[in-house]
Amino acid sequence: MIRLSFLALLAALAVPAVAQSAAINGFVRDASSGETLLQATVRVEREGDASIRGAATNASGFYSLGDLEPGTVTVVASYIGFRTRRETVVLEAGETVRLDLELQPDGVVSDEVVVEAQESIEEERAPGTTTVSIDLVEALPTVFEADLFRSIQLLPGVKASSDFSSALYIRGGSPDQTLILLDGTTVYNPTHFFGFFSTFNTDAIKDVRLYKGAYPSTYGGRLGSVVDVYNRDGNRNETRGSLTAGILASRVGLEGPLPGLNGSYSLNARRSTLEPLLGVLREQLDEDGIPESFYFYDLNGKVSVDLTPNDRVSVAGYAGRDQVVVPFGDDARFDLDYGNRTGSVAYNRILSSTAFAQTRLTASRYFSYPSGEVGETGFERPNTITDYSLRTDLEWLPNASFEARTGVWGGFLDLGLSSSFNNNTQTLYENPSRYASGYVQGKWRPGNGVILTGGLRAEYFRSQTDDLLDDLEPVASSYLRVSPQLQIERTFGDDVVIQAAAGRYHQFLSLITNEAFSGFDTWVTTGVGVPPQESEQVVLGVKTNLGPTYRLDLEVYGRTMRDLFDTRPEVQDVAGLSYRELFRFGEGYAYGFEALLERGLGRLTGLVSYTLGVTRRRYPAEQQFATFFPPKYDRLHDLTVVANYDLGRGWRATAAGAYATGQAFTTPNSRFVVTGLPTEDPDLIVSQTEALNSSRLPPYHRIDLGFTKTGSWSFADYELQLQAVNVYNRRNLWFLNYDFDDNPITVTEIRQLPILPNVSLSLDF
Repeated sequence: MIRLSFLALLAALAVPAVAQSAAINGFVRDASSGETLLQATVRVEREGDASIRGAATNASGFYSLGDLEPGTVTVVASYIGFRTRRETVVLEAGETVRLDLELQPDGVVSDEVVVEAQESIEEERAPGTTTVSIDLVEALPTVFEADLFRSIQLLPGVKASSDFSSALYIRGGSPDQTLILLDGTTVYNPTHFFGFFSTFNTDAIKDVRLYKGAYPSTYGGRLGSVVDVYNRDGNRNETRGSLTAGILASRVGLEGPLPGLNGSYSLNARRSTLEPLLGVLREQLDEDGIPESFYFYDLNGKVSVDLTPNDRVSVAGYAGRDQVVVPFGDDARFDLDYGNRTGSVAYNRILSSTAFAQTRLTASRYFSYPSGEVGETGFERPNTITDYSLRTDLEWLPNASFEARTGVWGGFLDLGLSSSFNNNTQTLYENPSRYASGYVQGKWRPGNGVILTGGLRAEYFRSQTDDLLDDLEPVASSYLRVSPQLQIERTFGDDVVIQAAAGRYHQFLSLITNEAFSGFDTWVTTGVGVPPQESEQVVLGVKTNLGPTYRLDLEVYGRTMRDLFDTRPEVQDVAGLSYRELFRFGEGYAYGFEALLERGLGRLTGLVSYTLGVTRRRYPAEQQFATFFPPKYDRLHDLTVVANYDLGRGWRATAAGAYATGQAFTTPNSRFVVTGLPTEDPDLIVSQTEALNSSRLPPYHRIDLGFTKTGSWSFADYELQLQAVNVYNRRNLWFLNYDFDDNPITVTEIRQLPILPNVSLSLDF
């Protein structure tokens, strides 16, 4: 079915446009840099005709409007933070006009959190979809460094587990249920500094798209959501540089046109600068846990070249690494070394006046090499992931009422894990896998403001799992799953749209997480007796433009989860166990209501985000987990307020406040001691607890405040940021530590971040 549809579309692309119609296509770019603009709106208006044809640019900045009547038309292009541009075009019958449009920045883009309220709502985001403003990310007060994931956590439906984690918990899903893409390449562990913040350098990012649920058939492989990140192509008009000095990290960037070629490059680097502060802490504080040495870095690079007006090639790469040495006491130390490498080569081609194609070759590698010593006993736990893939996508936009997409994606995935204790190997695990998928998706506009989008995705996964530490032949398993998706929209004028979406999703991987350190996180796959995870999702939403200034989005969602699998915590010796016996299997559900109010114009801009959400899990075969329980990231209420105010004379104030229901935890209510056991320690302390995660920590709340000064010196433009995180020093409770050796049990409260200042200076030259 997938192959026939793919070939049928290829055949259709070769059919010329109807002789009596015309077409317009091209790219929309930033006039100041030549960067393509993703999801820009392009409309065709005709005098005396109330109907308006419109389209949005794709992930390459390309738009196409076909089946147009000949005559004089006005092409209107608009984008967030840019001045609207109008071009008059005379169309001849059978003609295809190539019209590349450049939009001038409106001069106040950095003061705007959101400007979508100015656009026709029909071209706005689909259910559960949000475009993340990089200007907002960089303006928000942060702990040491602007962070993409921590900004995403401000949106409705997205939760954070603590001040110390940038992991994304979206609509009741765990972090592994979110697909993270960088220039089309999967990133498997996008964290730095023990998971404190993400690997994405905001200086290198051009566009971020968040699909919170019921995402389209063009994506797959995860149960819940997608974060799609695109790096900057580089300035095509002039060579520019940037430099930022901060407390935790410093950044440098260089971009410009390629000499002798119609193209551009973008290079960005970031490295930690925390070492002097750590040195002072080691001298002043006599405490364990302060790193003896620490650094991290990120390198981003991208080169794009237009071979012809219709052909473009781009090469992108990323490398990041963390290395930490942490001593404990007099005879213990931990060495942590982990990071990511990604690379991609993309070829884009305009096939015809109404068709566009992209082929992308990707490579991704994650590595983690933790080791340590306690006394004279050492341990190691290396963990690697290698992923190579090839993907081709086609888009066809023949007329005003229909458009289609299809594509195939296949690759090779290899997971490796080993562990040793005192030079004795305990685990040796290799899992080479092959995967393939294909999809077809169509969008139909039958009229009266109705838009129907349907898709079908087929996914195949074959893994070859070793029996751990056994000299048995690897066992192969194969799974094929089909996932339908459907979306219905009804627009009422330019300012109101009602939306509904539903879909089925499958996931062939699961992440075994470590609460203390993301470098210990381990991916595992489906295998013999371990079927893929499965989820159904439903989303209903209403989006409204409340005049030119305000935008209100309301959504309700529900989702089921089946065949969830993670390792059995009680299993210590894996020798002799089958692959299925390593795991426990669960199910779950989540539902909620989300509201997002945005103000996008004026000196005061900002957003108010609220989520009412419930999520539950259970493991029917585990007695203590057989009934549904709230996981730690279940929170009934989440409220976020972000305000951005233009103070004048280059000064801007930004404030972000958050309130959330306390996290769930399990309370021990009694203890007893069993004595006289025939063991080295004859006394066994046993604790009894209440129902799993039936208690709640106190509510979480915090306010961050920042001031930004922008201006120009003779040699560079500058931006000075003065920020304070947790301005009223609310030490939110992270967790409770119970000492069962004491009678009665002693409880220690482990708190989160205190008030923290941050200062950074950025130069753009």
